[in-house]
Amino acid sequence: METEKRTPLAIHVPGDVLLISCYELGHRPIGLTRPLRALENAGFLPDAIDIAVETLDAEKVKRAQFIGISVPMHTALRLGVHLLQRIRELNSDVSICMYGLYAELNADYLLSHGVDFCISGEMSTQLVGLVQSLAEKQQVSQVTINNGSLPALDKYARFEDNGEVRTVGYTETTHGCKHLCTHCPIPPIYNGKFFPVERETVLTEIQKQVAEGATHITFGDPDFLNGPMHGLRILRAMHEIYPDLTYDFTTKIEHILKHKKHFGEFAELGCRFIISAVESLSDTVLTILEKHHTRADVETALEIVHGSGIALRPTWVPFTPWTTLDDYLEILEFVDTHRLVYHVDPVQFAVRLLIPPGSYLLNRPETKALSLTLDQTAFSYIWEHPDVRMDKLHKTVNKLVESDARTDVDMLDTFYQIWELAADMPGQVMPKQRKEKHLSAPRITEAWFC
Repeated sequence: METEKRTPLAIHVPGDVLLISCYELGHRPIGLTRPLRALENAGFLPDAIDIAVETLDAEKVKRAQFIGISVPMHTALRLGVHLLQRIRELNSDVSICMYGLYAELNADYLLSHGVDFCISGEMSTQLVGLVQSLAEKQQVSQVTINNGSLPALDKYARFEDNGEVRTVGYTETTHGCKHLCTHCPIPPIYNGKFFPVERETVLTEIQKQVAEGATHITFGDPDFLNGPMHGLRILRAMHEIYPDLTYDFTTKIEHILKHKKHFGEFAELGCRFIISAVESLSDTVLTILEKHHTRADVETALEIVHGSGIALRPTWVPFTPWTTLDDYLEILEFVDTHRLVYHVDPVQFAVRLLIPPGSYLLNRPETKALSLTLDQTAFSYIWEHPDVRMDKLHKTVNKLVESDARTDVDMLDTFYQIWELAADMPGQVMPKQRKEKHLSAPRITEAWFC
């Protein structure tokens, strides 16, 4: 999508194409790495800035004729919009494109507030096509690859496990997702489709990052087991070349149950933990989110994963319009009972349901029954919980989590403080703290998943 036709640009000069990443969960952004390589292969000489770990380089912005801003998630989009005014102050004539999942979902707003183009989906291909359409027809005799344009891996989040620290690399084996979870931003863009990335492409990305010092790889696919054999072949090849390399991936609870026979091999190939979006234990909420699992399924998944010597790190959306206070307390009880406190970053207990424009949630009758107001500047619909205690609890928990994170409070202490806050509302007495039973768990040091 675009606002207007522009005259051709001479953008085969180094730095005339600039890509900016705002935030990608603490890892080196694939929203830069793959588009950079695609642009280089097409004959351009792009530069890059990752403002999550670098300051905005004013000279790079002034020099650019085309700037692409990667916005794969809500936090990145808000940061990207904040950048727009500064970019226009530095370079009023530059063509600006926002690309990634949240670009198309919010295209109407972005195109009316200083963005010239919005693209999503297979972003590398579309980005190259867009830049080519803007570029003057030039014959490029030799391409000089700008290998030094990305920050070093040690500037990003690390892998930690009981004193062990590893440098983390990042890649994805697929694009899109075949599932249609209603709260996820991926279905409106991919509509239940996913596409494998060529094995050699993924292995080359891993090889380059290992050469830079990576000793752990995060596979950031929305669901690594959408194509289980594709992923497994990549893992086998990776392990053969780098037998000491460890990794993590993300997958659905239902896929853990369906592909349980592979988890022993995942462990042998170096898997240290798996992230799975449990979201809730409430049948009502799980039905609305169309997660296709139950509490019993989550317990079975824990047995499969932990029985294989791999840690399961569940993520949650504990504040939705349909989550009751009892539901919230059930999540805390579940985490405590299953010894998962160190498997869940405290921020997970403060996550509030985000309903962006275009969300599949808007099609659910339960959502239509709500009184929603679109806040375009926040890129989401605003909702209030019918139980005022839940909105109060969210604000209190969110404040506690942020404060404890800044002061490096032990997450076990934070967890029990959250439980006490929640239990006080209905006048319950929370169980006695049992610190001795909770074991440490492997994790990536970036804790924010929104």
